[in-house]
Amino acid sequence: MPTPPKWSVVLGAGAEHRPLYDGAELERTQAGPAINVRYQDISFASVGEGLGVNLLRGEHYRAGLSLCYDLGRLVSSDVTHLRGLGDIERAPAMKAFASYALSKSFPLVVRGDVRQILGGADGMLADLDAYLPLPGSSRRLIMFAGASFTYADHRYMQKEFGVTPAQSIASGYQVYDAHAGADAAGLGVSATGFVTEHWLINVDAAVNRLLGSARDSPITQKTEQHAIALSVAYTW
Repeated sequence: MPTPPKWSVVLGAGAEHRPLYDGAELERTQAGPAINVRYQDISFASVGEGLGVNLLRGEHYRAGLSLCYDLGRLVSSDVTHLRGLGDIERAPAMKAFASYALSKSFPLVVRGDVRQILGGADGMLADLDAYLPLPGSSRRLIMFAGASFTYADHRYMQKEFGVTPAQSIASGYQVYDAHAGADAAGLGVSATGFVTEHWLINVDAAVNRLLGSARDSPITQKTEQHAIALSVAYTW
């Protein structure tokens, strides 16, 4: 078996089309860099996963810590629906994560993480995902499909979906106390095609349905949320 390289680097650019914020009806497209740098199976830095380290690793499992970020929510993004609610500032977050691949014959990967936002929404979220490679995958075309579930504590849900008495007066929304519990569940697919040995194109698509207090909040305009991302990158 060949020795894996010490460094794995993917650099490129991409665009993502998604709702302005969780529960929004308005959507936006944003462009940005696609960065994924890994040192052996020890540490990584990427736009999606943040800066982290695998503290435990084996043939079928990974577990570690990372520093990531939360994008927050700005009133200026959707004054019509967010006026009077106040900004939720962007903030860093600490994440603990673990994943386990069942076997080569049944390559289901189960992954979970817990992240604490430090400022901004100032709450805790936990994600549970499971995904499998799709039939037709090969070395030049890698495809996955999976499901996800997100839980959030009361502090996060109240910041994102609750309405305090002061916010009610300023916005016109009724007072709403969001409780801890299920935040969202979703399905997603991912496909990466290698155009050449080093150039690749990646497409990700997902649909999420808000649950619990997120679904019932007076702030929420749309409970089914769609997102699609496209990136072109060079790897070596």
